[in-house]
Amino acid sequence: MSETVPEFAALEDEFNTFVGAIRYATMVTIDTRDRPRTRVLIPVWEKSEGQPLGWLATYRTPVKAAHLAHNPHTSFAYWAPGNNSVAIDAVAAWEDAEHVKEHVWDLYARTSPRGAGYHLGSFWKSPADPALHVLRLTPWRVQVIRGLDLRSRIWRAPRP
Repeated sequence: MSETVPEFAALEDEFNTFVGAIRYATMVTIDTRDRPRTRVLIPVWEKSEGQPLGWLATYRTPVKAAHLAHNPHTSFAYWAPGNNSVAIDAVAAWEDAEHVKEHVWDLYARTSPRGAGYHLGSFWKSPADPALHVLRLTPWRVQVIRGLDLRSRIWRAPRP
């Protein structure tokens, strides 16, 4: 049974706990022939104006760029033994501003939420590294499932 919550804050603690513990998410994009493609990676998350906001430090590969140009909707799934899980449906957009890259670099370094993230210096020289690209992830739906009893809570972004 699922419960819809009106505010992200109602499931934020479990979201942060599960994402921080699981760390790795499966990201789904849709190719130009409407077929799904998955990859495993580590996004970071924060709260902005009461709503979740995600960031993904990544390489702008031709495949990923083509998929997101075709359809910017993406989905992220976190799962751990015991069945704690988080599902996030979001719209992805490339962000090239240097101040955004610096902010994302900091979120990864301090891990956001706690446990999620890593030092980006393992892959890029600095926030100014031209090989570093950032995706802004704007969730429109978040579902948190507690494995103990399969309690499911869902938050949806308010419609504009």
